Amino acid sequence: MTLRENVLAILRYQPYERMPIVAFGFWAETVQKWADEGHITQEEADDYIRFGDNGKGDKSIMEKLGFDFNWNSCIGAWVQLSPMFDVEVREVLADGSQIIRDSMGLICKVKPGTVSIPSEIGTSLTDREAWEKDYLPKLQMRTDRIPYDVLKSLPAPEDREIPIGLHLGSLIGNMRNMLGVEELSYLYADDEELYEEIINTMCGLCYDCAKAILETGVKFDYAHYWEDICYKNGPLVSPGVFEELVGPWYRKISDLLAEYGVDIISLDCDGCIDALLPIWLENGVNTMFPIEVGTWGANIAPWREKYGKQVRGVGGMNKTVFARDKAAVDEEVERLKKLVELGGYIPCPDHRIAPDAEFELVQYYCQRMRECL
Repeated sequence: MTLRENVLAILRYQPYERMPIVAFGFWAETVQKWADEGHITQEEADDYIRFGDNGKGDKSIMEKLGFDFNWNSCIGAWVQLSPMFDVEVREVLADGSQIIRDSMGLICKVKPGTVSIPSEIGTSLTDREAWEKDYLPKLQMRTDRIPYDVLKSLPAPEDREIPIGLHLGSLIGNMRNMLGVEELSYLYADDEELYEEIINTMCGLCYDCAKAILETGVKFDYAHYWEDICYKNGPLVSPGVFEELVGPWYRKISDLLAEYGVDIISLDCDGCIDALLPIWLENGVNTMFPIEVGTWGANIAPWREKYGKQVRGVGGMNKTVFARDKAAVDEEVERLKKLVELGGYIPCPDHRIAPDAEFELVQYYCQRMRECL
């Protein structure tokens, strides 16, 4: 069986030959550290930093570590603002921090040289006038959003070594990136009609793009969303609002995918997702990723106990062991073995591998996983 066939068999609870060793890429600082240490070439690091997932650098680094492939092997349309806002530095503070407007129109405070999520302090999407003038025209369906040349180059399913996913975009995560968490919350209270219009516009664009891609005749092995709408204590949006306004769009897209034979629908959401999980499952999203272990100890076992085989998973490997020692890696591999036995689950580091990771320990993890699974 090919890697592709093994992946699909596992997520469909069918017999398989071996467990693929899967990852989700790296921080740019991680690959640069490994290049400085001589584990990879500077060319590989530069290629990864420039092109990210599925570029030549990504594939080469994965191979050196012992991973089979990157789960984010997806092709999709451009469903964000088009064109994006020009990034503007609006103020430079005494400590070197900058107040900027980013490419999504969010007003942020950033400190050059610091690797962290910027502080959100405002948004350009201040009211309906701003929405209709500066955002709505940039969220219209156009053929240049579809990567037709890339789609033509994809191999047929029977000729693929690894699975290829259709990236569906984001139904609400990109809205959060335009408004910021605080303004996302306020907008629903201040102007519910505008809130709903933004959701329907962005979700409708994702649907139209997915439909256009599927109509080309290209076959996909799975579909994949990005959302990031939770944090360590739960959702960044009311589950009730999420179910009412976003849930039906997941269902509409899931039904579209079913028409084209796509039955594995994966979703990338960081944080504690438990409150939103049943909404996704009810609307056709069946594979959770990256299952961040975090401080809340997420793993697929309690979800499987509650929801049964309806829920699949990719992720859930506590990547912090890469900064410790071989004993910690061994302990983590033993924990993962028990989860694999549940079926419908593929271990993967629970997000991009961080700069504190030791190259040799990541290699050791891949080796142990291959021996044990």
